Amino acid sequence: MNFNTLSGRFAFLTVVFVLLAEVLILVPSVTNYRRDYLETRLERAQIASLALLATDESIAAELESELLENAGVFNVVLRRDDIRQLVLSSPLPGPITATVDLRDASYWTAVRDTMHRLRNPAPEIIRVIGAPVRQGGQLIEITMDTAPMRAAMIEFALRLLALSAAFSVLTALLLNLAAQRLIVRPIRRVIGHMTAYAAAPDDARTIISPAASMAEVRAAETALAAMQRTVTASLKQRERLAQLGQAVAKISHDLRNMLTTGQILADRLESSADPAVRRAAPKLVGSISRAVNLCETTLAFGKAEEAPPALSLFHLSPLVADVIEAEQLAAEAADSDARVEFITDIPAGLTIRADRDQLYRVLANLSRNARQAIAATRRPGTIEIGAGEDEAHWWLRVGDTGPGLPQKALDNLFKPFTGGIRKGGTGLGLAIAADLVRAHNGRLELVRTGDDGTEFMVHLPRGMAA
Repeated sequence: MNFNTLSGRFAFLTVVFVLLAEVLILVPSVTNYRRDYLETRLERAQIASLALLATDESIAAELESELLENAGVFNVVLRRDDIRQLVLSSPLPGPITATVDLRDASYWTAVRDTMHRLRNPAPEIIRVIGAPVRQGGQLIEITMDTAPMRAAMIEFALRLLALSAAFSVLTALLLNLAAQRLIVRPIRRVIGHMTAYAAAPDDARTIISPAASMAEVRAAETALAAMQRTVTASLKQRERLAQLGQAVAKISHDLRNMLTTGQILADRLESSADPAVRRAAPKLVGSISRAVNLCETTLAFGKAEEAPPALSLFHLSPLVADVIEAEQLAAEAADSDARVEFITDIPAGLTIRADRDQLYRVLANLSRNARQAIAATRRPGTIEIGAGEDEAHWWLRVGDTGPGLPQKALDNLFKPFTGGIRKGGTGLGLAIAADLVRAHNGRLELVRTGDDGTEFMVHLPRGMAA
């Protein structure tokens, strides 16, 4: 029997509990056996006395000794008609040490005397008093040796324990067989399916089909099947995302090379004689530089080598102005019916320490989402960008008067490819913004959303900047 298995422990505990129950039964059983033993000695002594009283003549010493030996006593005293008479007698081998009265002995007294007798191996001479059977007198009194009674009590207890052990072992075997069929076998089936699924989690054929008859095991199989289907779907999605990431990395690599060429050509525009071209050239160079940096960052992300933020101290207002100008140009290029107005609420001279390019991307993503949400309504709207500071944080607020986020976006907020707001979107804007803010040890949170608009808040801790 392996005690490290469920069936082995079940069988062992069954044997232990049955034996414990039998031990609790043993004490009253031995107590009753002792009382029956004493009552039997009284009956035998009474029969021997009545045989003697039937004749008025005295009997030979040999016959009297034989009667006492057959009764298992030394002396017999019978009280009849208020007369106490020594009917049978023989020499006592020792003094009388105790008296047992069976007429009014309580149960706990009998248990105490039984335990005392089992603990005391030394033979003693005791007096036993009881009521004669069939109204054969007022009382009968005998003296006897305790050694034969103690030996009989021990033999009875051993027989009872042996029988109990046999029944406990048989019960354990039957319960073990039942447990094997009803519990262990279904559990092993579940374990087998778990092992097979662990070997090939992407194979839908290894998903368990609930078939257990027991409600508890069937519930476990149903939960396991649901978990396996979820894991398999997640693995397939991860595989598709990995393939997509490889494709994006390849595209970003080629796009970076093309943008680098465009950056060189844009640098030459700065030497153009046309004043309008010279004014537009720095903005074009800045946009292409950010695009090249984004491609390089995408390639680094594909290699799990995302660089930490390069912190620098800069004024926030020019950065916000660049973001607003880029979004205004995008709105004009989109030729939308909805007119978007930008409002800023940034204290003059507010200086912030962060990665300038990454913070630009955060504000650009939030502003772009707000502009596209307003454009989808085909009604005029407002985007407000505010900022401030306190002793522990810098904070930036981007709010709009758009239609609010749909439920799908709220359920998958900041999750890539699942939290897209507009039709055809990838759902990467908020996810990228949240990752960039976390890289600054800050947090991006949704303050409110509804029919009156949406507002996001960026918190950047001063401790990280220091």
